[in-house]
Amino acid sequence: MEENKIKSTASEESNKFVKTYAEDMASVLESDKEGLVKKIIHGEEEHEQEKKNLSPESKTNRLFMLIGFVLIFLALIILSYFLFKKEDINTVAVQKQFVPLIFNDKSEFVEIFRLNKDEVVETILRQINNTEVKIGGIKGIYLTENKQIIGLRRFISVIKSNFVPGEDKLFVDDNFLIGSMLTGLKSTSPTAGDFFILLKARSTADIFGPLRAWEEKMLTDLHKFAGIDLSAETNYLFTKDFEDGVIENKNARILHNKDGGIVLMYIFADENSVIITSSQPATHEIILRLASAEKKQ
Repeated sequence: MEENKIKSTASEESNKFVKTYAEDMASVLESDKEGLVKKIIHGEEEHEQEKKNLSPESKTNRLFMLIGFVLIFLALIILSYFLFKKEDINTVAVQKQFVPLIFNDKSEFVEIFRLNKDEVVETILRQINNTEVKIGGIKGIYLTENKQIIGLRRFISVIKSNFVPGEDKLFVDDNFLIGSMLTGLKSTSPTAGDFFILLKARSTADIFGPLRAWEEKMLTDLHKFAGIDLSAETNYLFTKDFEDGVIENKNARILHNKDGGIVLMYIFADENSVIITSSQPATHEIILRLASAEKKQ
């Protein structure tokens, strides 16, 4: 009986505690009702603001999207440019490296842009008469236009020569050499050299025909370089025929004066090289240098 009374009392105490806790919680919630509502409203407002910030309709996002589209558009334009210009980029001409045909003791580059025929000839003659190398040395004279070395065909055009090597540069090379060798034998000046032109061809057969056709006008085109002035005493030379000959054990075509001296000649120095000159010493030296260049290759 006493035990049941104790249990009943404990149960009542427990119920009282639960009831009091529930009432206290209800009282707290009721008293903080206004603060809770504010928190809920504030949370909703933050959520709405976040949605607005993430929305593509916002001004900031519109600006970012516009910038993004512009950048993508520019990237596509640049990509298209390189794709369509790829062929042009791959076919950009590479400037050919300058390689002398033979060893030169000195090389002189002479600008002839806008000079006429007579001025070009006089410019070359000044270089020949001022060879300025040791005796036996060779000076290479390279004519340029806008700082670019001109080839054989351009040189022929500039001096209005009658030589016709043909358009195909495979048969007769456009790379050629105008030069002067100092012999020290000329009384006119200690620095006056002997003029020569060195031509290159695929073979002797490719250049033999054009040279034979040029013989009739060769002295007319080159007489100043050969040191021949036009006069009553020299007129016969301009109609005289070239003859077969041998110079330095090489086949040659030679124009002699009435005393048997060499006025002008062209020598087949090797299968690919032709020397035009009036000087046997120059021929000898050039042949030696051509052979030396062949050995090095």
